[in-house]
Amino acid sequence: MKKKVILIIVFITYLAALLRITVFRSGFDFSNAFSGGEANLVPFADLVKVFDADKRAFIYLFFGNILWFVPFGFLMKRITNMTTARIILLGFLLSLCIETTQFIFGTGVFELDDLLLNTFGALLGAVLLINRK
Repeated sequence: MKKKVILIIVFITYLAALLRITVFRSGFDFSNAFSGGEANLVPFADLVKVFDADKRAFIYLFFGNILWFVPFGFLMKRITNMTTARIILLGFLLSLCIETTQFIFGTGVFELDDLLLNTFGALLGAVLLINRK
């Protein structure tokens, strides 16, 4: 039981850090709501441009979007009895909420790439735990 409580605290801390770096970053202001956020709905179009311009930025964006969601899948699998499919769905929904909030408050661009890569990260996290057992 104590281990589960620690995992829940780690999960809440992880979610707070994730929201801090994705939504509640510097420049966040409720008065900016609906002030004209941007959206990129063409899969990987911007990532290809970033790859051509700056390989380090590409690596950060591509792998960062995956890696930031691995703990979500891993911790959800450890804390709950949810199926991998449900964890993937919840990872997708969390990412969708983050992307939508970034769009609404203008703190980032709604990127279809991010949604796909974040969801893949949640899958990896859940699968990593399955393979550990």
